[in-house]
Amino acid sequence: MTGMGGDGNEGNYCSICGGIPPDQIKIKKIRINEKETGIDRLDWILFDVYCKHLADDELITDELVKRVRQFNYIPTKKLPAYREALLREFKAFKPDGIPSGKGS
Repeated sequence: MTGMGGDGNEGNYCSICGGIPPDQIKIKKIRINEKETGIDRLDWILFDVYCKHLADDELITDELVKRVRQFNYIPTKKLPAYREALLREFKAFKPDGIPSGKGS
């Protein structure tokens, strides 16, 4: 790929700007405090947490926040709003090919 750099140890990066290669950015926009906010890899995170079959909203939200923070910055002051929005997205999430047994 032109413009790609990095070896297996450094990860992939754009050799032109030094950032994440555009084809590796998986951002989904959700509403947080009435503002559209991009969350990188949200669908993957939602699916991963869904597969854990957690029953308690607090545990689900803790797991979502932990995973979202691996790829995204969450301002401390906005953490409650992020928690609410992430749980809302999780409850609306219906993975393809997997029947919903959550009762949400």
